[in-house]
Amino acid sequence: MRQGPEAAAVTSLTRYTLRAAAQHHDDPTEVLDALNSALLLDPSMGSRYCTCVFGTLQPAPGGGFTVTVAMGGHPPAFHIQRGDDGAMVVDGVRPRGGMLVGALEGAQFASHSFHLAPGHGLLLYTDGLTEACLPDGTMLGEEGVAAFLHTRTTLDAGRLIEDTIALITDLPAGRGDDVALLALSVPLAPATEQPAALSTARTLATPVAGAACADQER
Repeated sequence: MRQGPEAAAVTSLTRYTLRAAAQHHDDPTEVLDALNSALLLDPSMGSRYCTCVFGTLQPAPGGGFTVTVAMGGHPPAFHIQRGDDGAMVVDGVRPRGGMLVGALEGAQFASHSFHLAPGHGLLLYTDGLTEACLPDGTMLGEEGVAAFLHTRTTLDAGRLIEDTIALITDLPAGRGDDVALLALSVPLAPATEQPAALSTARTLATPVAGAACADQER
């Protein structure tokens, strides 16, 4: 289980390193390189490693933002927009490659850039969401999260978080691990205004007693 004082130490070092590295590197993959080195060089970390996603937002011509995310072993983010037919289009942001952070020297990290336009949303999450148990004992999985997002009627960041929390809490078996959620959305705005990105984040702690899903690895 990814809990306890050792996990807390990894989390603390990760947050500090990411903030510091972001001051010196514009490329998100270089930020993850710095974190990888920090985890490997700190003797107190032992053999601990983590998954991580780090991204930047830059105002884009014509509105919205150019988002660049780098991933190290992390579940894909979901970029959501309304299609021409009014239905939600859900695209998984999956940079090719992207090894665990702190596991190997010279680990390779991958990045991907896309346009988060006005009216679009973005959901990032930890694997506690995809490992949530369905009534049949299997895991929700990435496909289940994507299917859930297809049914959304709004892409407001606050509503995305609220609806995702409701999805988990309504499952009979609930979740078996901590869940951290971060949603971004760019509201539609008059052409004379530069849209601002709205963000909402929540963390759900692991229940005292949680059920294990089928095929779940620990």
